[in-house]
Amino acid sequence: MAERVALRGYETSLDRAGLALGAGGLLGGAFAAILVAFGGSATAFSVAVGFVIGTVITAMTVVAVAGPLWIVAHALGRRGPVPAMLVGTIAGFALFLGGQTYMFGLYTMPATDTQTLMFRWISAVATSLILAAISALIGLVMWRVAYRRVF
Repeated sequence: MAERVALRGYETSLDRAGLALGAGGLLGGAFAAILVAFGGSATAFSVAVGFVIGTVITAMTVVAVAGPLWIVAHALGRRGPVPAMLVGTIAGFALFLGGQTYMFGLYTMPATDTQTLMFRWISAVATSLILAAISALIGLVMWRVAYRRVF
């Protein structure tokens, strides 16, 4: 009985990881399509293009940004839903915050005064928190598709 409890955890396979990547990409594409649809004078074509581009970019981002973080979590035995959401949150927050702040100020920013820069950072953090929550949900769905409990 003790051996069975010690082996409890989650396992995955390469095919389920691929399905999870596809599911995450589709969720990101659906989110992009919703943003395009509510973004103004959207046509069916522009929503479809937004969906396709969002799907491809989300899948590539998951592999490039969240993938290495998840490999570390997986190797450390942190394979549950909370670590999956945490990886999605961290990756999404860092990616979106860096994108809105000229890679955290590493690239040349337009000339602004101190007060404007402060409000730019506050806005970037607030927006990134919202998008990090969506990234956490994508991470949770991907985890659910990829992992099964071992008894």
